[in-house]
Amino acid sequence: MRRVVLLGLAWVGLAQAQAPLELPEVRVQSGLIEQRQFDAPASVQRVDGERIRASGPQVNLSDVLTAVPGVVALNRNNYAQDVQISIRGFGARAAFGLRGIRLLVDGIPATTPDGQGQASTVSLTSVDRIEVLTGPLAQIYGNAAGGVIQAYTREASAQPEAQTQLYVGSYGLRRSDWQLSGRSGQVGMVADFSTLDTQGYRAQSAARRQQLNSVLTLDSSADTRHKWVVNLFEMPLAQDPLGLTSSNLGTPWAAGANAQSANTRKMVHQEQVGWVMQHRLERDLQLQTRLYRGDRSNLQYLSSQNWVGLERQYWGWGAQMQGQRDGHIPIQWTVGLEGDQSGEVRQGGAAPAGQKSGLPNRNEWNQANTLDGFAQINWLVSERFTWVTGLRRSSVVLRSNDQCLVSPPCSYADDGSGRVRYQSSNPVLGLTWHWHPQWNAYANTGRGFETPTLAEAAYVKSGNDLLGRFNPRLLAATSVHRELGLKFANEAGSRMSLAWFGIETQNEIVSDKVVNGQVAYTNATRTQRQGLEFNAQHRLGQHWRAEASVTAMRAVYSQTFSTVANGNRLPATPDRWGFAALHWSQMPATAQTRPSGWLASVEWLGRSGMWANDLNTATAAAPGYGGVNLRLRHRHVWASGQIEPYLAIENLHNKTTVGSVIVNQSNGGFFEPGLPRTWTLGLQAKWAL
Repeated sequence: MRRVVLLGLAWVGLAQAQAPLELPEVRVQSGLIEQRQFDAPASVQRVDGERIRASGPQVNLSDVLTAVPGVVALNRNNYAQDVQISIRGFGARAAFGLRGIRLLVDGIPATTPDGQGQASTVSLTSVDRIEVLTGPLAQIYGNAAGGVIQAYTREASAQPEAQTQLYVGSYGLRRSDWQLSGRSGQVGMVADFSTLDTQGYRAQSAARRQQLNSVLTLDSSADTRHKWVVNLFEMPLAQDPLGLTSSNLGTPWAAGANAQSANTRKMVHQEQVGWVMQHRLERDLQLQTRLYRGDRSNLQYLSSQNWVGLERQYWGWGAQMQGQRDGHIPIQWTVGLEGDQSGEVRQGGAAPAGQKSGLPNRNEWNQANTLDGFAQINWLVSERFTWVTGLRRSSVVLRSNDQCLVSPPCSYADDGSGRVRYQSSNPVLGLTWHWHPQWNAYANTGRGFETPTLAEAAYVKSGNDLLGRFNPRLLAATSVHRELGLKFANEAGSRMSLAWFGIETQNEIVSDKVVNGQVAYTNATRTQRQGLEFNAQHRLGQHWRAEASVTAMRAVYSQTFSTVANGNRLPATPDRWGFAALHWSQMPATAQTRPSGWLASVEWLGRSGMWANDLNTATAAAPGYGGVNLRLRHRHVWASGQIEPYLAIENLHNKTTVGSVIVNQSNGGFFEPGLPRTWTLGLQAKWAL
């Protein structure tokens, strides 16, 4: 951790000597209230659309979060299980999708009430920016808010325009995107349709998917804006290559045990619509409301020669008042209420050779409900100090109604039905010290909680077997978060943030038994996370720009439970990871325009080793790595549009890596290999209509 501090001090010496370059003010969601990123008493990072577009095909959320400190973004290269993203260790244990992280798109939750989310449903090709909030202030978002990721679709262009992006790459990658945007009077529209087709690097890893993301805005008056969001996601095929054992890492292109014989794969279909209204009641008083509804169908074939199907319906609502008061002590405040519900039919049965056979042997109705109230106040108590206080009261109910399709029939008392309620009040408190125009220091603390998801409560362990029964005995994990931070910003465009954090958790929810892709969970006793995060951007003249982020974290079980010893590392959480990049543009960059001509970047990213199980056994040790990526673009701009060819070479040194791990896999198939050296060719174009 000492190296992180020394890196920050060395960077400050460079930044203070830089010539001025006026940059626009960056505003972010600091908790539930928008304010300047520099003034926020929290670690909050913003990834803008330019970086997202420069990342390449814009398929995986992990590709655009590599520079965010505190975030471990691992690409499984397995579209059947989605990317693996954790924030300060929260979400690392997820066997698929996101877990322990709140994900919102255009103000609408993409995380279900029990804390599950799917990063693949974020349409990166039409995203304008992504904000990542970590630390205590994230707890005001409620259940499973180890961190918050918010994505915002771009605003409609003033004049009608069309955009397209086409990519081809290694292992049969084909990616296309078509987008229309424009305004007519008070109506704005963005419609984006994208496709993906890949054969995959590993055996049994091909995938196809397509997505439509459309946003329609109506400014019905000077004080009122309506936004309608429609998102359709179709993945008719995503083969699952499973994990490899440590002895099989010598053939990283191979599929795991039984993947091909069982034809392991997943099919997904999702439809979602939402409405958000913002209305200014008075000059300093605003009301925001939201409604949304969606359906998701998920069918998965497992290596156990079984299938699992989910038919989910989800919906929710929210209302939030926000205001401010000027005077001797200016105040910003917000208060709101929101409710969400997710219900799903869970079925399962036999699938020899990857084909359904016979009648289902599992049929349940699972449901999760939340009802939350929240409030936050920002007090500018003087020119030097700002207080932030907040509170969220959450109630989460999980229930399962089991049809008990077993022989002989069972009674209600011993079937898989059940119900459990979790309640929690989570306060947050923060202070910013504005001690210099270019420097801010802050401190904050907060309490959070995390309930089991419906998927985590779907199985119970019975000896060496798993039973498909609802598990109401799982407790909600509770955590106490503390953070100290320092921020620097100058007119030359240099930025720096340094944060220390400490997190203590009781009843951490961990995987207890994994059998052929099915997981039973239990509660650990105590865990502890401590770390340092450093992030910086600096302009080296008009043509060069550098950036870096480094995170050092120690995440351990701080009390023995079961056969896991005190001091064991939490799985899927490296001790160190980082990112560094040097960017060059042929033409000078300004705050108002993006440079044309040649643009080039060289990136380094790496992480230390990590464990794949709680026992930290030698066969579950994933080695660390460091790799270099090269990106080259040429942007040609003319009066009615622009065109931009793109070339990327990733993992330039062709290193063999472990991309991610499957936590506590019972047969030792922990490891999902990273890609070898790959290439991508692309073309982005935009023109006025």
